[in-house]
Amino acid sequence: MTKFTSKEIVKAVKCYLKGNKGFQTIAQKMGVHKSTLQFWVRKYQYHGKDAFSTCYTNYSVQYKLDVLNYMNKNGTSIFETAARFNMPSKATLWQWQHLLKTQGLDALKPKKKGRLSMKNENRKTSKKHVSADGSIEALQNELERLRMENAYFKKVECLSSKQGNITKQDKAQVVYELRHEFPVKALVQMAGIPRSTYYYWVKNLDRPDADVELKVLIQRIYDEHEGRYGYRRIRDELTNRGHQVNHKKVQRIMKELGIKCLVRMKKYRSYKGTVGRIAPNILERDFQAEKPNEKWVTDITEFKLFGEKLYLSPMLDLFNGEIITYTIGSRPTYPLVSTMLEQSFERLTDEDTLLIHSDQGWHYQMKQYRHALKERGIMQSMSRKGNCYDNAVIENFFGIMKSEFLYLKEFKSVKHFKLELTKYIEYYNHKRIKAKLKGMSPAQYRTHTQQVA
Repeated sequence: MTKFTSKEIVKAVKCYLKGNKGFQTIAQKMGVHKSTLQFWVRKYQYHGKDAFSTCYTNYSVQYKLDVLNYMNKNGTSIFETAARFNMPSKATLWQWQHLLKTQGLDALKPKKKGRLSMKNENRKTSKKHVSADGSIEALQNELERLRMENAYFKKVECLSSKQGNITKQDKAQVVYELRHEFPVKALVQMAGIPRSTYYYWVKNLDRPDADVELKVLIQRIYDEHEGRYGYRRIRDELTNRGHQVNHKKVQRIMKELGIKCLVRMKKYRSYKGTVGRIAPNILERDFQAEKPNEKWVTDITEFKLFGEKLYLSPMLDLFNGEIITYTIGSRPTYPLVSTMLEQSFERLTDEDTLLIHSDQGWHYQMKQYRHALKERGIMQSMSRKGNCYDNAVIENFFGIMKSEFLYLKEFKSVKHFKLELTKYIEYYNHKRIKAKLKGMSPAQYRTHTQQVA
């Protein structure tokens, strides 16, 4: 067979990769088989031009086993494996595989160069039967190791696809499940965990779960709030019910139960236009209020359901985030806002000094709206044009409501949607707790502060 320099081989590979000629044409020109050229191309794709530099290597037995194990474990062909490991030829790897199958592990050991002396030849002949027996035993041990490795990683892969990260406890559980098929000592070594960890897990396997009642309670809270609560809010709710539990423990138990918060992250984007002149931005993002009915915010959001559009207009008190009232309609007309405004005025007393903040929507620029506020002695504040962050609290409410209500529920009709919306607003005001309200709902916090005062 003609020998080629590395430059000639690289030139042929690049000629093929340019796409001008096919394998058969280039191989015939060089006088080699098409498969040889394909092997060169594959090696070049893995290792570049260094794949063809002259290199004489004595491969160790362990290296040969690692290559064969890789091929068996990943199901790659001899062609692909030889190219990946930059073997001189496919025949080299095929020979290793054949020797291991027919003669055992000893056949993979490097042969000493030179002619054997008569003494060594006689010794080799006398021990021929013994080494053959040893080779079969070694082969059986190697096959058993591969079988154990395959069984272990199959179970670990199944666990990782379900829960993500694999803990030491998970590994101990896999070892426990395979203990009747393979030696525990070998399994523990493969899992990479201390033997003490495994036996500690086995020792506590039959013990009653100390967190049974807590798990039931966490699941109950999660179900009551229809998956809207994460581990922090569940921790706060547990505190309200007289259970002092660390948030990390709640997170761990939720992971064991396979439950997590279903609410999606909210992002806000808006176009910033010219600054309006109807009313100044008196609020200036000061969203803190010392008492109820001191600062209110309002806005309108749109829903699309069953081919129809619905518009929601709520009024929110910045003191506790409570929705004072709301209106909903199929058209964003002024009565949607004026009706909501009249309903919210019922909450006011003669002692209240109120500021109402909104964006620069046309509803809030109308003379009727401004006159209604002026008649009640209410100060009007408006966001800068196109800046949703100036009215971030009501925007945040819309995001929470859509994540916890609109995207999680299935509605049969518009009428059904309105009924469920009423239930959600009631839930939001009276049951949904907030960390910044000391673990209380808006209504609970308002009642609490009035009692303390």
